[in-house]
Amino acid sequence: RSQAEIWYLLLLQERPQWAGLVALHHGSLDKAVREWVELGLKEGRLKAVVATSSLDLGVDFLPVERVLQIGSPKGIARLLQRAGRSGHAPGRPSRVTIVPTNTLELVEAAAARRAARAGRIEKRAVPDKPLDVLVQHLVTVALGGGFEAEALFEEVRGAYSFRTLAREEFQWALDFVEKGGASLAVYPEYHRVRRVDGRYRVPDRGIAKRHRLQVGTIVGDATMQVKYLGGGTIGSIEESFIARLRPGDCFVFAGRVLEFVRTQDMAAYVRKATKNKGVVPSWAGGRMPLSTELADAVVEVLAAVAQADGLREPQEPELRAAGPMLATQARLSRLPTPQTLLVERFVSREGMHLFVYPFAGRQVHLGLASLFAWRLAQHVPNTFSMSVNDHGFELLSADPVALDALHDGRLFEGGALLEDVLASLNSGELAQRRFREIARVSGLVFSGYPGAPKSMRQLQASSGLFYEVFRKYDAGNLLLTQAQAEVLSQELDIGRLGATLQRLRARRLEFVELKAPSPFALPLMVERLREKLSNEKLADRLARIVRDAQTMADR
Repeated sequence: RSQAEIWYLLLLQERPQWAGLVALHHGSLDKAVREWVELGLKEGRLKAVVATSSLDLGVDFLPVERVLQIGSPKGIARLLQRAGRSGHAPGRPSRVTIVPTNTLELVEAAAARRAARAGRIEKRAVPDKPLDVLVQHLVTVALGGGFEAEALFEEVRGAYSFRTLAREEFQWALDFVEKGGASLAVYPEYHRVRRVDGRYRVPDRGIAKRHRLQVGTIVGDATMQVKYLGGGTIGSIEESFIARLRPGDCFVFAGRVLEFVRTQDMAAYVRKATKNKGVVPSWAGGRMPLSTELADAVVEVLAAVAQADGLREPQEPELRAAGPMLATQARLSRLPTPQTLLVERFVSREGMHLFVYPFAGRQVHLGLASLFAWRLAQHVPNTFSMSVNDHGFELLSADPVALDALHDGRLFEGGALLEDVLASLNSGELAQRRFREIARVSGLVFSGYPGAPKSMRQLQASSGLFYEVFRKYDAGNLLLTQAQAEVLSQELDIGRLGATLQRLRARRLEFVELKAPSPFALPLMVERLREKLSNEKLADRLARIVRDAQTMADR
């Protein structure tokens, strides 16, 4: 959303005469503004709209001639979906132009076109038995005239996500909305439905009103204030980042290295770290990971370019434009292929940098970086800083690290994967954060009336209380089970993480000692440095690194 705001302002700065002909659209704008923009598109009054994914679905704008995708689409299906916003009529072509923001995105653009033409489209991930949605649905149907249990059970099982729903699980959800389950039975406000004349209905007008006001399954992410132990607020970071930290972990924020101490009253308490390195926070804007299909296509393109003819005369315009960077990468290091795993090591004044390029997407790389750091530190204690992007990750260690586990393959073992991942991350806090979303969808917490909404802190505190009550007195609560399962499947993406490790074990290790950072390594260093340095200092630092790399490449 911030990028959309920036692009909109820059367009008007360059073309002031376009005022009133160019508009902005994203989910944080007022509904009336969004509707005005959508009507302007439909009527052809607007010449261009800068938008997030808020215009991806559910719209039909016939006048749109072309879509400009800023940056990589990160997935084939997403690119085709956005292309479909243009030429929206039988017989009219849909046109999309990718506008790369860095050289590697030129390669992704070429790979996306190849994959789209080959029909390599990502599969849609379908939630498996989301019981919070079932709980909400039971109350909704009870409000709409009531239901009979057996008839509704058969109807619910007709939905693909609930095709394996057991009768016992349905009964648990029914008991939960009727009696409050094992731990909320004494509280009348959680007896949301009652059997009347053989049908389940909502007997209380107050319960009905609250349910209608917050029905839905979209839950926004929360932010947490970052405070010093001795007092004073530094700012706020997304809760999903804080949830991954354990006491003693260091992270970079507001240009300082901070040590995480504890979470209390929905605030993260920190103190100034004695170390000069830490993890760089990741924000929601970086959560759109490279899909497996597009990642595989990118590696295949790089493998083709790695051939001598490819480096001299690439055919596609994107690859011709990216040619100098790819040639420099090949001279300083290697280009990845589907059969190899590229790992680079570089020693600087900061410490030892280890760059690994699985090409598995940002989310998987975050898990891999934490896992590798955990496993490497089990033999000799060390301090690691991590940086990730869609192509790989960097581990920066204060002290040199023995890489025997990398060379003999122990680093990629999948036998103790679940245990090591849970140990390397604060999985208990992740599950509690996931439960807060489940509590809101299932109606355990109420977000407030119009004009008198509850604060995010109140909602988080209430859901946290439910989490602790269920954990201590109702351990068999299926909403708790759902929270733990969603942490593994969505937050940690344990399935894709395990599959990536299996693929890496089958690849040949290409280990390169760098004399200067390679073009692939440079973006990972920038990811880490830009949260620690001001823009001016970062530009100077980056220019020096690039000069050193160019000198080595020219030798």
